[in-house]
Formats: sequence, structure tokens, C-alpha cells
Amino acid sequence: MSDVEQGEVVRRVLGWYELHARDLPWRRPDATPWEILVSEVMLQQTPVARVLGPWRDWIDRWPTPSALATATSGEAVAAWGRLGYPRRALRLHQAAVAIVERHGGDVPPTYDELLALPGIGDYTAAAVASFAFGARHVVVDTNVRRVLARLETGVADLPPTAASRALAGSYLPAATLAPRWSVASMELGALVCTARSPHCDACPVADLCAWLAAGRPLPETPVRRAQPWHGTDRQCRGALLGVVREATAPVARSAVLSAWPDQDQANRCLGSLLADGLLHDRLLHGEDVLVL
Repeated sequence: MSDVEQGEVVRRVLGWYELHARDLPWRRPDATPWEILVSEVMLQQTPVARVLGPWRDWIDRWPTPSALATATSGEAVAAWGRLGYPRRALRLHQAAVAIVERHGGDVPPTYDELLALPGIGDYTAAAVASFAFGARHVVVDTNVRRVLARLETGVADLPPTAASRALAGSYLPAATLAPRWSVASMELGALVCTARSPHCDACPVADLCAWLAAGRPLPETPVRRAQPWHGTDRQCRGALLGVVREATAPVARSAVLSAWPDQDQANRCLGSLLADGLLHDRLLHGEDVLVL
């Protein structure tokens, strides 16, 4: 697309967002940088509907990095509950401790400072710098890549490469509009330009879309199916971790392992939970027990 056409895309998508954006607490004008950081970590690989309740509970309990830093990592994992991918709770706790130690308890405003925090990657650093502090950064998630792939290249999606990032950068407007554009293009991908059932009739830029003009061609490679849940190591890890999380006292190793029928898999998954720091083994009254 020409610069003029890209500018028209930005203008229309921003207008669409004004009318159709979901009212999410971390998007409100009074949302703090910490609230935005927590939301970005929780939203990784997790839909908004599952995040809303845990996010509110987390912010009520630990409204600042300093509040979380005074808690133990085990308390953070326990509070994560069934949100999934519990290592994210450890990363948030480690980031909170670093924010207190390095930045006096305030979430740092720059991309480089955010990226230097434990467990914070490129996307999260760019998103927080943009959404919390109004900085101009390329913020590219799965939704943005898909929207721009369809608009510009006529294919159903693009992988996360330097080329797809450069494409996103070519659409990034001036600093005053950049954060709004980033969240608006994400929202368009989440609500309209979806992976499996896009609502092209509701798209504000349908007449400019190369993919729609090409007849909505299927991906060159089949869409990868989601990993089945039943019987996987993820399910096993969740079951073992849940026994300890829901207990009010240390739990015997044997009792934790008995929560899963396949003992070889249970032992392997328990070893990974210990290695990840999500569980810790202790010797209590001569018995091997597990704690968060």
C-alpha cells in the first residue's frame, strides 16, 4: 500500500475502535503502569474472558509492585490459581522485586529498562512502554500480524519474522497516535479479523484488504490444531500443582504423586515443577513434603 492508503487504514481503524473497543479495566485512563504490566503478562496465551477475574483479584491483593515484592513467590503461584502457565506468576513476582530494587517501586517507563526486568520480553516491554507511558513502539501480537498480512500481502497470516515486524512498523503513525493504533489494530484482529471466522462485513477497511480481494485464500500451510489437553504433561503438572496450591499445609510427596494415575508421568512432571521453581521440596519430621 502507498503511504496515503496506509494512513487511511490507520484513520478508519482508529475510528472503528472508538465505537467498538471493549471496556477493559487496564485500558481505562486511570489504569496504572503496574496494572497494565500485570494485564500484559496475564494475557499471554490466555483470552480476555479468563483474565478479567484473576486480574481484578491480583490488583486488589497487590496493587503495586512493592506490595507483591513483600509476598513470597509461593503466594504468587497460589494466587495465580487455574489461569494456566503458572511460570508467569513467578516472572511477575521476580519483576516486582526488581522494580523495587532498581526503580524504587515504580514501573520504569522506557523499553530498555522494561526489557531488563526478569521475564519481560520484547513484546511486553514495547506494550507497557506504549500503553502505560505513551511511547512510540512497534507492538506486534498475533492479531496485528494477521490483520496486516491480510491487508497488505493478501495472505491469511504471516509468521513472526523481521519482515512482519517491518510491515507493522510501516503502519505506525506519529507518536501521539501510535499507542492508540497499536491497541486498535489488536482489537480489530481479536473481534473482527479473526483467524478462523473473520467478519469481513464488519471490517472498516474491507475495501482495502488484499486478502478479501483475492477471495480469502486459505493458508499455504494448514492451521495447526491446538494441543489436546487430556492426558498431557500440562494437565498433569496442573493437577500436581493444584494439590499443593489448595492445601493449607505442606503435602507429602506421595500424596501429590497419587493425584495422577500414570506414576512415570507424574514423577517426570513433578521434577519439572521443582526445576521451574513452582514447587519446593522440604524434609518435615522425617517426611519428604512439597510446598509452593
